[in-house]
Amino acid sequence: MTDTAAGEPLLAAESVVAGYLPEVNILNGCDLHLAPGEIVGIIGPNGAGKSTLVKAMFGLLPIRSGSIRLDGTEITNVAAHRLVSLGIGYVPQSRNVFPSLTVEENLQMGLYQRPKRFAERMRAVTDLFPLLGERRKQRAGSLSGGERQVVAMGRALMMEPKVLLLDEPSAGLSPVAQDDAFERIRTINGAGVSMVMVEQNARRCLEIADRGYVLDQGRNAYTGTGRELLTDESVIELYLGTLAKAK
Repeated sequence: MTDTAAGEPLLAAESVVAGYLPEVNILNGCDLHLAPGEIVGIIGPNGAGKSTLVKAMFGLLPIRSGSIRLDGTEITNVAAHRLVSLGIGYVPQSRNVFPSLTVEENLQMGLYQRPKRFAERMRAVTDLFPLLGERRKQRAGSLSGGERQVVAMGRALMMEPKVLLLDEPSAGLSPVAQDDAFERIRTINGAGVSMVMVEQNARRCLEIADRGYVLDQGRNAYTGTGRELLTDESVIELYLGTLAKAK
């Protein structure tokens, strides 16, 4: 299985080593390549380093060795707010909205670096997700989990990112809301945003991913297209289970 997509990567992580505590590494040399227009999924067992890799790429966790590049430019350990201005958006798994603020105010927070573009970007994001326009005056804390996920995605899109990093977008959602979340991911990708998605629902992740990475103990265990990983007997046995076999 190939580890890279054809062409120059839009976002590339090379041999990344990182962790939360001194001298304790969670990532032990991870690689990831994202090509323009792709959805790349990251799956693996709990504690494998999936969310840690995304946080490291977004500047939320110091990288001890290795590198991150965006469009060929080194961005290793660049601060998160600077990465936003360079074209990387991030949607965290939890506490991903400002509950006391309205939907519109949450979207304003996503564009604090370029407030003069608010009207333009508000139109673009609400065209993509009409729910945000319909609920614009409602406090985000009163929304359902699925609706809050829409707000979080919309806020990240306000800066018109080239790359969107998603950490467990279906976590804690009902089955119907999970379906909606994966459909929104397709919609965002269809609008021209390349995406890296960490997801516990491995089967659904690989069904929509162009390529996937399986992490285990902070290292790349397997990589390939979504379809390849869905049908790889070793991946099924070790990480997906028999119910994950593609039909």
